[in-house]
Amino acid sequence: MALVVQKFGGTSVADADRMREVADHVKRTRSRGDDVVLVVSAMGKETDALLRLADEVNEQPPGRELDMLITAGERKSIALMCMALDAAGVPADSFTGSQAGFETDDNHGSAKILSVDPHRVLDSVKKGRVAVVAGAQGMSTDNNVTFLGRGGSDTTAVALAHGLGADACELYTDVSGVFTTDPRVCPTAKRMESISFDELLEMTAVGCPKPVMRSVEVARAFGVPLHVRSAFTWEPGTWVLEEAPDMERAVIKGIVPDTSQAKVTLSGVRDEPGLAAKVFRTLADAAINVDMIVQNVSESDRTDISFTVPLEDVEVATSTCESLAASLGFSGVMADVQLGRVSVVGAGMASNPGVAATMFETLAENDVNIEMIATSPIRISCVIAEEDVDRATAALHTAYGLD
Repeated sequence: MALVVQKFGGTSVADADRMREVADHVKRTRSRGDDVVLVVSAMGKETDALLRLADEVNEQPPGRELDMLITAGERKSIALMCMALDAAGVPADSFTGSQAGFETDDNHGSAKILSVDPHRVLDSVKKGRVAVVAGAQGMSTDNNVTFLGRGGSDTTAVALAHGLGADACELYTDVSGVFTTDPRVCPTAKRMESISFDELLEMTAVGCPKPVMRSVEVARAFGVPLHVRSAFTWEPGTWVLEEAPDMERAVIKGIVPDTSQAKVTLSGVRDEPGLAAKVFRTLADAAINVDMIVQNVSESDRTDISFTVPLEDVEVATSTCESLAASLGFSGVMADVQLGRVSVVGAGMASNPGVAATMFETLAENDVNIEMIATSPIRISCVIAEEDVDRATAALHTAYGLD
């Protein structure tokens, strides 16, 4: 007998029919002798609807009240899910994030989990019931309801699996696993049977949307086996493990396209110690996540610094840098939002020469100009024009033999 945590996203519980499908699947899982704990997200576009309603009432709502509103979506889901399970003959108990023992910091809108004490969830399981836990929420150290942010249900499920000592955490979504690239961009993309934590972390860091990167970080830190699979076909998906069990590992496991980044360039920056530190500390204090950074060779004691930020943060990043221009003595701030990024990821590249050469040659053969390059032991990323991202992705997928 195994204990399995199963997480279902918004599309998987979007309406009554979908909830009944999930209830039937849970019943089948239990019929094999396994215990099940469910984590569910808000139904469909419920969170978006609540955010729109909040905006109609107050364009800048207090964070505490916004979290109280948003988390109502998951509370609605857990109650309905328990009703669907009861109708299927499966006894179930619903738990909010706080009832499930999730303690978080007080960063409303994107709270971080500090600890998990799921004793009430475990008591429910021991009684032969299914515990249904609200995803993406908890209780702060000052006893306020908190929201973990978009995709937080994945993180809830992984943290709960660790806290319960579960045998696996299954993340059910609207895709059947992790693919070698986006199937919408490249129809020849293949679903991987397995992938390592490190490889998936790199893929999620550069644009792979599912699962959420935070959940992979937690799973890697605590050794929680993940199974990413479809809630619509119920077929086996992709296992995420410490090391993918391939004897002859592919050099490249995936090609990741991303059009969610923008580039900010600071021109005429004085080439002296400490200026870059002040710029990036100020950006960090403004909660701007900086990814790729390039500094040009200085001329006449002046240089340019370019970096990428999430597209939704480009206005704040630009205005933040402009506020520093006079005091730090650089001449201008420019933003470019017509950019994209394509990355190749694979643990095998660390011991195989020629991976970078193949990437650059393939892009050159397809007339794709590279603006920025960043590398890690298992990833190479290139910033290119947004209009070239899909074409570059398909070409690289072929070049590395992933078709």
